[in-house]
Amino acid sequence: MANKDAPFGLRPVGELGSSIQNSGTTKYQIEDNLTGPIYKGDLVYVSDGTVTDSAGNAPAKGTIGGSANSNVMSIGVFNGCFVTKHPTTGKPYWSNYYPGAIDVATGEKIWGYVYDDPNKLFEVQSSGTLTHPTCVGSNIDYAWTAGSTVNGQSNAEIGSSIVASGATGTFVIVGISTDPDNSDTASANANWIVRLNEGRYLKTTLTTSFP
Repeated sequence: MANKDAPFGLRPVGELGSSIQNSGTTKYQIEDNLTGPIYKGDLVYVSDGTVTDSAGNAPAKGTIGGSANSNVMSIGVFNGCFVTKHPTTGKPYWSNYYPGAIDVATGEKIWGYVYDDPNKLFEVQSSGTLTHPTCVGSNIDYAWTAGSTVNGQSNAEIGSSIVASGATGTFVIVGISTDPDNSDTASANANWIVRLNEGRYLKTTLTTSFP
């Protein structure tokens, strides 16, 4: 049965080794008036002030932005933002995503919440067809697309093919999803379980995909 082509970004589904999944996040500051949006389920990184985000901008050093496909400094997956005082309403504000261009007053903050445990596993849709089980243990790259401005959900996916042997990749494939609507490995757009591979909080990057 064909899979449903309905990307949702990255969704936390557990931890390596069946460790307890507590859905914990860490808050990081988003630069005041950052132009680029960050959708729920997008991969994010802590900026060094030079590396550009998914919108082509370089967030201020020490703040987070949405990771572009080539980013190797990612820390985890975005899960919404909190504005201490919204410039329009004057009230605290929570959003499923950061829409971009929120210009807060001096002293106010924009906080982004991130699933940043380096051992966390995520479910994500592939933009093409991957062969199971031969792709398990191999690396695959991130494929960002702008998300929904209606519900703030990401439309990011993983690529349609594993990276070449000896090359790095954003994620390592851990297995196939058990979602009955998106686990047909003979068709495009199956959902897969992945772990971050090119991550700022990881000691080792797995540089080899199986030949």
